[in-house]
Amino acid sequence: MSNKPLGVGVIGCGAISGNYLKFAKLFPAIKIVALADLMPERAQQQAKEFGVPRTHGTPDELLRDDEVEIVLNLTIPAVHHSVSKAILNAGKHVWTEKPLAIKLEEGLELYKLAKAKNLRLGGAPDTFLGAGHQTARKLIDDGAIGKPLAATAFMLCRGHESWHPSPEFYYKVGGGPMFDMGPYYLTALLNMFGPIKRIQGMASIAINPRTITHKNKDGGPGPLFGKAIHVETPDHVAGTIEFQSGVIATIVTSFATAHRPFDVTQPISVFGTDGTLQVPDPNGFDGAVKLAKLGETEFKEVPFTHTLGYGRAVGAADMAMAIRTNRPHRGSAELVTSCLDAMAGFLKSSETGQAHTMTVPFDRPAALPAGLPLGEIP
Repeated sequence: MSNKPLGVGVIGCGAISGNYLKFAKLFPAIKIVALADLMPERAQQQAKEFGVPRTHGTPDELLRDDEVEIVLNLTIPAVHHSVSKAILNAGKHVWTEKPLAIKLEEGLELYKLAKAKNLRLGGAPDTFLGAGHQTARKLIDDGAIGKPLAATAFMLCRGHESWHPSPEFYYKVGGGPMFDMGPYYLTALLNMFGPIKRIQGMASIAINPRTITHKNKDGGPGPLFGKAIHVETPDHVAGTIEFQSGVIATIVTSFATAHRPFDVTQPISVFGTDGTLQVPDPNGFDGAVKLAKLGETEFKEVPFTHTLGYGRAVGAADMAMAIRTNRPHRGSAELVTSCLDAMAGFLKSSETGQAHTMTVPFDRPAALPAGLPLGEIP
């Protein structure tokens, strides 16, 4: 087995790329070797800041770079499918930002293409590999709450037009609270409970139109202040999930609500026969886990069993080690496709009034071993 790091290229050098480029340095299994963006100056700026050896003028040029073995697709959701398809057709492995695609049929095409070409496909979020969610999973697996029975997951806010300078895409097809934030919550649940048997959903467009009220740092109106947004996808989605394990979960994602009555640092609860867990925000890696055993009256913070300090890139590093050792990677094609299947299924179920059954077989990803040194992934 070679100890040489796998060469990684990045397509898309927007804001999220900085997080990947920063944390990729933690992992000996990968090395960022090239960047590309439709705006070449963005790639050049990131390469300079993070010490990346070279940039390419176009994504196609990067795909012809022989040193690039894995490509991080950090483009906007609307083109995730087309860019990932081009990467696979170039014979390279793909790690994509969430969601896998904005339509289930597009995600299934990528899933089948990766299998046919014997290439790895995986994607964000990889926050489930952080200390918070790996600790929560270990507690569940070790029987700390007895038999898991139920879970709730809530992502409730009023939308993004008050703070985001250009929020229109959040309200187009492929956006909305489920496709924007649902991947974090669904991935956390899939990590804890394994494959889904069926789901049911209800969804609505609660506020339409919306008005952009974002202001600049000086308090003046932002560039799109006062512009109306026509909402094209549900901004409030509620669903019920029946897992094959028997756990029944409730999820609500909303861009239409206010005054959340729960602690936003722990928006997921897991209820068992012998206790309850409060699980951290799945948009982060290291949030606290709290446990109340049967008969106890207060939740107590649980010591972490896993390594603190990870950020985005841990999933891509795990993929690289999986390629090197010929094992399944944790942020797998099955995981990201199941997540997309569920998100699309909630909307479909709302339209048809029927339960949605899952499309792709899925096995719960292997847990990370407890106590690993930072950056080490076996």
